[in-house]
Amino acid sequence: IPLFLGLFYGISTLAFSFLNPKKNILSILILATSLSIFEYIRSFLFGGFPWNLISFSFVNYLEFIQLLSVTGTYAFNSIIILLFLFPAILFFNYKKNFKINIFIFFITVIFINHFWGSTNLKQYESTKNRDLGFIIKIISPQININRYFQNENPSEFIAELINISDPNPSNKTVFIFPEGILSSIYFEDLKNFKDLFSNNFSKEHKIILGMNVYENEKIYNSLLVLNNELKVLDKYYKNKLVPFGEFLPFEKILQNLGFKKITQGYQSFSSDNRRDLIKLNNYNFVPLICYEVIYSGKINKTKKNYDFILNISEDGWFGNTIGPHQHYSHLIFRSIEEGKAVIRSSNNGISAYISPKGQVIDNILTTEKGFIELKSFKKSNKTIFSSQGNKIFFYFLFIYISLIFFFKIREN
Repeated sequence: IPLFLGLFYGISTLAFSFLNPKKNILSILILATSLSIFEYIRSFLFGGFPWNLISFSFVNYLEFIQLLSVTGTYAFNSIIILLFLFPAILFFNYKKNFKINIFIFFITVIFINHFWGSTNLKQYESTKNRDLGFIIKIISPQININRYFQNENPSEFIAELINISDPNPSNKTVFIFPEGILSSIYFEDLKNFKDLFSNNFSKEHKIILGMNVYENEKIYNSLLVLNNELKVLDKYYKNKLVPFGEFLPFEKILQNLGFKKITQGYQSFSSDNRRDLIKLNNYNFVPLICYEVIYSGKINKTKKNYDFILNISEDGWFGNTIGPHQHYSHLIFRSIEEGKAVIRSSNNGISAYISPKGQVIDNILTTEKGFIELKSFKKSNKTIFSSQGNKIFFYFLFIYISLIFFFKIREN
């Protein structure tokens, strides 16, 4: 994929360079800057959708993408675009020695980055595991998405979830279930099945699951922390809603024409603007529901230090496509950027535990069901990007624009 994209952008540069008769480095810088700005804007404009950025083609090259801890996704994306475009210099009107020197420079930079990434990974691997003091069970039930359109029996699904999670009453455990796993009922309705929880989970257990909450005539897609008596210990209401999936844009107009969101019910979900850290047994978690995890630099609103990124998701809407794998790749980028481990429970998607360096410690694929058990973890230092955020992208943008002016002045 990286080679294919490199070829694609190389051809794009050649096409662009015809607009510049001199075919010089200036054309590459202008195109790289323009594409970088475009990729950033489409990630945030009108709600944004930062899906399949060019840089994600390197998701399997962990040594190479450790740079994310410094640059973040958007600055790294601009570097990758520039890297893909520079082979077009071969076709430009420069002396042979200049072209050779440029290629030596880029190969050296790539080698240094790879060496730094490898060293970074080895240093992390040499650190000792820390005992959590409790067990985290990441549950992956793989319940068919068709339940959204059927009159399901909640007790059957609850029994299946309990069976998969295999609770041991004497073990201090946190059970993490996916987003919207009981789609046809609200949390208030779940209390009718309280006995199923109290009889199977003990006072040593905490339960995290995604539920719809009806509150003050509003519906929230929520992440709830419960005890075995279904008492709410903590909660998070989703901030970033999916257009048409969770809310209908221009609802007052389109609803009169018979349009509705594709999930159950006619009323759109409401969004919240708070994302407080969730504390579990002396550890802090950043809660993220579904595709909130794809927004680089936007996950920790409190700016306080935390230990884990917690993501629950329903990926059944993708069907039998590459979508769940594309969604999953964002977890690796977020873990490296933030320097934090990612815990993810997904229904019809990939559930996983990912290290702060993007290493997949364990996962459960889209076609499987079961649980991942976590008893210890390795802590990682806070990253530069986690402190600076997407400001780093604008630093890079400033450098690119300055170079453009420099070469333009020199050309004149």
